[in-house]
Amino acid sequence: MLSFDLRQRLFNSQQNSFFLLAGPCVVEDRTMVMEIATALQDITTELNIPFVFKASYKKANRSSLDSFTGIGDAKALEILAEVKSKLDLPIMTDVHSPEEAHRAGKIVDIIQIPAFLCRQTELLVAAANTPCIVNIKKGQFMSPEAMGFAVDKITQSENDFPMLTERGVTFGYHELLVDMRAIPVMQSFGYPVVLDCTHANQKPNQSSGTTGGRPQFIGTLARAGIAVGVDGLFIETHPKPNQALSDGANMLPLHEMKPLLQMLVKIRTAITE
Repeated sequence: MLSFDLRQRLFNSQQNSFFLLAGPCVVEDRTMVMEIATALQDITTELNIPFVFKASYKKANRSSLDSFTGIGDAKALEILAEVKSKLDLPIMTDVHSPEEAHRAGKIVDIIQIPAFLCRQTELLVAAANTPCIVNIKKGQFMSPEAMGFAVDKITQSENDFPMLTERGVTFGYHELLVDMRAIPVMQSFGYPVVLDCTHANQKPNQSSGTTGGRPQFIGTLARAGIAVGVDGLFIETHPKPNQALSDGANMLPLHEMKPLLQMLVKIRTAITE
C-alpha cells in the first residue's frame, strides 16, 4: 500500500518542489536495478526531491518481434519488490492488460498506463481498482482536453489518485513535439501532471525496427517543463545507455542526472520565490 506521506507529497499542489519518476526503461538484472535506484535515491535525498523509482517489469509494446521484452515477469517483479523493501522506495511500473494491473498492483505503488493504451477502459478500470496511484500517459494522438475522460475513468472507479503524463504529439511519421500549453490544461483537472522528458525525445517508427531518440534534449525539455510549472518529471536513465537492452537511444546517462536536477531545483526555486 502506498504511504500516505507520498500521496501527500505528490498530490500537494502547493509544494515548492517537483517530484521525479526515474529509473531504467526495463528491469535488466538485479545489479543494474539496485545501482540505479541507490544512486537516484542518494541524489534526490540530498536535493530534497520526492522520488519514485521507475522500471518496467516487462515491455509489451516493442517495435519488432526480436526486441527485448524482459527477464521474466516473476523475476522482474521480485527485483522491484526488493528495491522497495531494501531501499524503502516507492515503485512505478507499466502494465498492458487488466491481468497485469492486478498482478503488479500487489507490489508497486504507481501503475503506469502506456500512451497507446490511454483509452482502454478495461485497463484503466483495472488499474483504478488496485490500491495504486494510476499514471496515465497522454497518447500521441490525444488532445490534453480529451485526457479529462481518462481521469474520469479512474475517479469514477473510486480511485482518487490519477496522474497524467505529457509525452509529446505525433508530427509526421518520425517526430514528436511537446506543446507546453498541455501542462496547464491537464492541471486544470485538479491532479498532478508529469512531463516525460525521455519519450518526448523519441524518434519512433524507424526503418531499422528500433526506436531512435535525441537524449541531448532531455535537459531542454526538463528545464522548460519546470519553468512552466509541471508537477513532476519522468526521466529514464542508465549507467551505460548504449548498452541498455531497451530504449537506450532515449536515456540520460546516470552521471548526468545530478547536475541536471541541481539546475532544475534552482529554476523551480526562482519561479516560486
